[in-house]
Amino acid sequence: MSKDRSNVTALLDDAPSYSRQTQGGIFIVIKGPDRGEAVRLTNSREPVSFGSGPQCSLVLTDKTVSRKHVEAQLVGDEVMMIDCGSTNGTFIQGSRFERISIGFGAEIKLGRTVIKFLPDEEIVDPEPSAQTAFGTIVGGDTKMRQMFTLLEEVGATTATVLIEGETGTGKELIAEEVHNHSPRRDGPFVVFDCGSVPRELIESMLFGHVKGSFTGAVTDRKGAFAEAHGGTIFLDEIGEMALDLQPSLLRVLDKRAVRKVGSNTYEKIDVRVVAATNRDLRAEVAKKAFREDLYYRLAVIRVSVPPLRERGTDIPLLIQHFVNNFGPGLTVTPEDMARLVRHSWPGNVRELRNVMERACLLARGNTINLEDALVSEAAPSLGIRTDLPFKEAKGQLVEMFEREYIEDLMRRHKMNLSAAAREAQIDRKHLRELIRKYGLDPRHKLGEGDEEPPSDD
Repeated sequence: MSKDRSNVTALLDDAPSYSRQTQGGIFIVIKGPDRGEAVRLTNSREPVSFGSGPQCSLVLTDKTVSRKHVEAQLVGDEVMMIDCGSTNGTFIQGSRFERISIGFGAEIKLGRTVIKFLPDEEIVDPEPSAQTAFGTIVGGDTKMRQMFTLLEEVGATTATVLIEGETGTGKELIAEEVHNHSPRRDGPFVVFDCGSVPRELIESMLFGHVKGSFTGAVTDRKGAFAEAHGGTIFLDEIGEMALDLQPSLLRVLDKRAVRKVGSNTYEKIDVRVVAATNRDLRAEVAKKAFREDLYYRLAVIRVSVPPLRERGTDIPLLIQHFVNNFGPGLTVTPEDMARLVRHSWPGNVRELRNVMERACLLARGNTINLEDALVSEAAPSLGIRTDLPFKEAKGQLVEMFEREYIEDLMRRHKMNLSAAAREAQIDRKHLRELIRKYGLDPRHKLGEGDEEPPSDD
């Protein structure tokens, strides 16, 4: 088997919209004289070997490595590392082993060489579905219909799914539809919000506890994983979980068994795991703020949900969908439709849904009452949403401020990046990132006759 010099640092690149891990993975040398060399373990069931002998899949020049030092092979769904009677031994986390099952992110030391095991991630580019809905999710945009095709396929499997997207894009709804389109549809669908549970109670609420295990534990309690037995557990806002609590979750995902707080025994569980986050977990891994091995364990199938501003053609479709739900028989005037399409919707589909529900409830006659719905949507002075959780309302207000500030700043400086950055007293790179973040196409923001893109001059 030849050495593989293909891109194995995808974790640092911009993430594709949809991806999945293939069976097997990639071994890359991260320390030693052969740093950068790599080899794939594929689902062909052919083992890969490491050593200084020419017969090895990955030939190492490290003189402290035996001729055939260690071998990796797929055994069922597990990747097994087997020491081949090496002179200096093979180690993981400082412990010598003869045979061990490894997961993604594992680092194997042989001689002076360290090899890391990473997933082999493939970009998924599904054909767009012919349907404009997947269960209760509505969308005619190409990215959405591609997602419907992927979710249909994923639903039939037991694969762990990671859903990434901004607040309000419908991540929980997607998780629920994955469950509803799976063989587990008759089992429970349990939602656990990692961001709303006090840190000291997370393990108890996730895994359960036994009576007397801590003050206030007056009875035994089942955790969310046990409650989801036979069904699906949805771990919302997984990026909010404290770093020191993540190993406990990783053990449950690996063992498919939970140990209650205060217990010495593990109980087997049969659950499908779907997780969601509004953070960029790849960036969090790079910052050491999220465990790399847990990320790989969750992102077997990775789905990125587009924000509403990237699927503007869906707004009329969604508006009609919400009118049908909240005010059957009501109509939307062309003026109101145009106003709704122009709105930036920082709160995404959730914000649009809330506005449409109010517009239907406050309707006068046979048309929606958009004027009163938008006035009641926000505190009139600052646009503060009081109908949302504090964290979401604050995030929306910050986004609204940034968007309007940057748009006006760049217009006044005729898109001159350096001049705008000097006035705002922010770094040019950060300003450029904000322009990109909010999709502020300079050619559409300048006055008539001004057509230059952002300039450093």
